[in-house]
Amino acid sequence: MKIASFQTDIVVLPVQELMDAVADRGGTFPCVTLRLRTDDGIEGIGVTFWGGALTGALKAAVDGLAELAIGESPMRIEAILAKLEARAGNQCGDGLYTLALSALDVALWDIKGKALGQPVWQMLGGHRDRVPAYASGALRRGLTLDQATTVGRKLAEAGYRQMKTQLGLPGNPTARAEVERARLVRQAVGPEVELMCDINQLWRVEQAIDIGRRLEAEGVGYFWLEDVAACNDYAGLARVNAALDTPIAGGEYVWGIVPFRHMIEARSVDIVMIDLARVGGITPWLKVAGMAQAFNLPVVSHVFPEVHRQLVAAVPNGLTVEYMPRFGRLFVDSPEPVKGEFAMPDTPGLGLAFDQATIDRYRG
Repeated sequence: MKIASFQTDIVVLPVQELMDAVADRGGTFPCVTLRLRTDDGIEGIGVTFWGGALTGALKAAVDGLAELAIGESPMRIEAILAKLEARAGNQCGDGLYTLALSALDVALWDIKGKALGQPVWQMLGGHRDRVPAYASGALRRGLTLDQATTVGRKLAEAGYRQMKTQLGLPGNPTARAEVERARLVRQAVGPEVELMCDINQLWRVEQAIDIGRRLEAEGVGYFWLEDVAACNDYAGLARVNAALDTPIAGGEYVWGIVPFRHMIEARSVDIVMIDLARVGGITPWLKVAGMAQAFNLPVVSHVFPEVHRQLVAAVPNGLTVEYMPRFGRLFVDSPEPVKGEFAMPDTPGLGLAFDQATIDRYRG
């Protein structure tokens, strides 16, 4: 069995988030889809994204890497990755190369699973057949306080026992204002919900320590604080981590494998968050998860739950899956959590199929 052909498309999806009826963000979400086909008729699929003006360049990068894979055995994934790295000039895992590689790597695992008749989560370890999922994207910082508390209550009523909110509010408000919003959102969702909070690198280190201590004194009780300061300030993040009792999560902005080693060795985080696209696909995702396990750290996912659910379920230190339905309409019968949990599929490969009508409608 050899890789025989491929097809890529730019698809410009409308932004779709949980609870859009309360506050519609608007805008678009461009991505690149890949269909990788073998000479005996198996098709594997992958998706990657950058956004904005670079989406065309990303498609060209996916095309270039896929062309290099023609004639190779899809069962020898590491051999293909080594070839692509050498032909791409040993880029050391960054930028367009890594994003393009992720689509190809995911498609190869999809093919391998289909060829072997096994779902990806079982091939990769099959640690458990259900994983928790947390609602993400709905409790965003752009909402008014009334909207945020309404969304929080609706998520809790929908059965989510885990959800994520945001601080680092617009206009750089006082620490007191940040803490007051956190207190009211916690009050709205109730004390039993595991509530995460994403800062998206918007605080300085001293702000993160100050506000984090105030949140702890207020008894908000976050499950984790995420990306509290600049992602590559490993020493600064370690200062925050040492100063607070609240777990610190991070890693979604990290590219490739090696920076995760620096982040983990610096004790910058308690929870390692891995982005499938920025890390370069399923193969490096698993390596980072293994690295985290060696340090007794759990791993969580960043966006793309349609694939991430299988990865978090496969490894013993998988904690929870971020559920954002951005890619949902790309797939036929896109998987959704039920009462805050994903059940694992029993179909081979990723268990996903592109919705051709969606691709035709939103092709860029």
